[in-house]
Amino acid sequence: MTNWALTLILAAAVIHATWNLLNKHASGHATFTWLVAVLSALLYAPATITIIEVWQIEMDFVTIGMMAGSAALHTAYFVLLNQGYRAGDLSLVYPLARGTGPLLSSLAAIAFLGERPSAVALCGALLIIGGVVVLTTNLAQLRQSRAQDAVLYALVTGLFIAAYTLWDKQAVSHFGIAPLVLDWGANVGRAVLLTPLAIKYSDQTIVEWREHKYEAIAIAVLIPLSYILVLTAMRFTPVSYVAPAREISILIGTAMGARLLAEGDTRRRLAAACAMVLGVVALAVG
Repeated sequence: MTNWALTLILAAAVIHATWNLLNKHASGHATFTWLVAVLSALLYAPATITIIEVWQIEMDFVTIGMMAGSAALHTAYFVLLNQGYRAGDLSLVYPLARGTGPLLSSLAAIAFLGERPSAVALCGALLIIGGVVVLTTNLAQLRQSRAQDAVLYALVTGLFIAAYTLWDKQAVSHFGIAPLVLDWGANVGRAVLLTPLAIKYSDQTIVEWREHKYEAIAIAVLIPLSYILVLTAMRFTPVSYVAPAREISILIGTAMGARLLAEGDTRRRLAAACAMVLGVVALAVG
């Protein structure tokens, strides 16, 4: 991996953990996800339109199809993530979701693509599983139904992280779609998909805007910025390097939740996060 790619990924990791902190602080309804998508689409529209015009990018059927697929996967991801944050702590949900994504990608490759991991990769998988076990072995907490819901939401969110990572990698590398254009299209698609929900729960939409508009605006700026940096790195770097490297955000997000939000269990959760980061790296090396 080049120094430029590493710089992009590390910057993206810090930004990613930051918007998740804000997202947890808002702990918004699904209509909050719609607000963020609409704001992102509006804020990044001028730059996207400029790139389309200057680079003379053709918005053909394949490009629109890849955008639509990305929008669907990211919509499920954001809705599930928000539900997880409504049910549990940032330092529980965030590392579980981010750590299980690469693990599930590897398991899918073994089951469906016939890949055979090395001993190092298997050790990495065990480290991630161990981190998950450490994170979820506070039996007193897990007896609470909301904590159980948070773990479930986080694990399913990890599944969608694996799915959209592979999908978007193909979009920017194989089909050559500009990262900004792909992300903007996904935001537009997410806004469209969630509009019926925003209309149905219009009262809640108004409440979310009134109570969390500053978080919504900040997240709307940071989410695309973070992912555009990652997509840019993926254009010239294998996804098997990019996906694990960006998971340094697990440590950052866990530390933010444990310290800034005073969620407790700091040592246990940071130890689990470290194990998961090492496991993700081992998966990449193996």
